[in-house]
Amino acid sequence: MTDADTTSTPGSTDSSTAEESAPSVDDLGLARRLEGDVTAIGAVDAPVVMIEYADYRCPFCGIFARDTMPDLMTEYVDSGLLRYEWRDLPVFGDESVQAAVAARAAGAQGRFWQYHSAVFAAAPERGHLAIDRATLMEFAEQAKVPDLAAFERDLDDPVHRAAVQVDASQAQQIGATSTPIFMIGTTPVLGAQPLEAFRQVIDDEIALAAGH
Repeated sequence: MTDADTTSTPGSTDSSTAEESAPSVDDLGLARRLEGDVTAIGAVDAPVVMIEYADYRCPFCGIFARDTMPDLMTEYVDSGLLRYEWRDLPVFGDESVQAAVAARAAGAQGRFWQYHSAVFAAAPERGHLAIDRATLMEFAEQAKVPDLAAFERDLDDPVHRAAVQVDASQAQQIGATSTPIFMIGTTPVLGAQPLEAFRQVIDDEIALAAGH
């Protein structure tokens, strides 16, 4: 199980080849569209849902989070056209699981995305971020998690670990074994593709959702 190659350009990124009858993430029951979901950003009723299956220790996931996601947020999420939903797919061992649990522990105090950003800001472009208890606490401080004692207790909360496993099980059901993998409407995208590749797919999916 390895990262998806950032330079790969699988045919699946070309949404023009998708049949109009292809099932979307909504049709497949993958999109959650839950109000108040701390692991999602954007309008619940956005026309298109983009799901990312990712690992906090995946270097290519870090590249996407730092270099591409901010532009997509500004261009599509903030305008109500796209909803982004995160899914944990910890493929690099228990340290990855620990990071995923920690992000959810931060999310319990309303700081999920700040924690997400802190982890990926520290992630190397090659290799895997080393994770231990002290590191998780440092990220919590950077993310300004208000109650660090409660955060540390939540690192051992089986509810958070179970939620990570639910995401991982969903990924396995659709055959996702590497990271990052994206499902955008009806179109899968493999790897941290260039921004323009995401724009093309999202624009096509928005047009499809509008019946154009």
